[in-house]
Amino acid sequence: MAKQTLNQGRRWYVINTYSGYEDNVVQNLKQRVESMDMEDKIFNVLIPKEKKIKIHNGKRKVVEEKIFPGYILVEMVVTDDSWYAVRNTPNVTGFIGTGNIPTPVSEEEIKDLQKRMGVEEPKFQMDVSVDSPVRVVDGPFKNLEGKIIELDESKGKIKVLLSMFGRETPVELDFLQIKKL
Repeated sequence: MAKQTLNQGRRWYVINTYSGYEDNVVQNLKQRVESMDMEDKIFNVLIPKEKKIKIHNGKRKVVEEKIFPGYILVEMVVTDDSWYAVRNTPNVTGFIGTGNIPTPVSEEEIKDLQKRMGVEEPKFQMDVSVDSPVRVVDGPFKNLEGKIIELDESKGKIKVLLSMFGRETPVELDFLQIKKL
């Protein structure tokens, strides 16, 4: 008896897996698609990732992080066969949806996600403005508080007025070294 009665055509769906097993699931799923001749029903498998700038030991690093750990996107036509092939891939815990019927992701959400993933150079997301009070969370001025006097969004730098030795001292910091108060 057919369980997948809704024919929604080629759409993107979300599958759930254990966090940290995403790459393994993608590799297994691609092998299953090839060995079960499902290329005409399962088209794309991807892990949503984006590049971020992090500071580790005082050095900036560009790292690639999963946007939704434990979730994988699959572009497919849902039939009983394709559903079975994806659902029974090792470490896949299920589709996102109601019961056994997967819910497709809207085209707008997929476009936004692809745009977010396609950004070449990671950008700084500054949610502070001039005169905002901040606390330094990294570096030699850690735990000092001050206020922002200058922003350089293109370089990710901030000039903060810190109170040291009884006087206000301007200090240039990386955006990742501060926390908004």
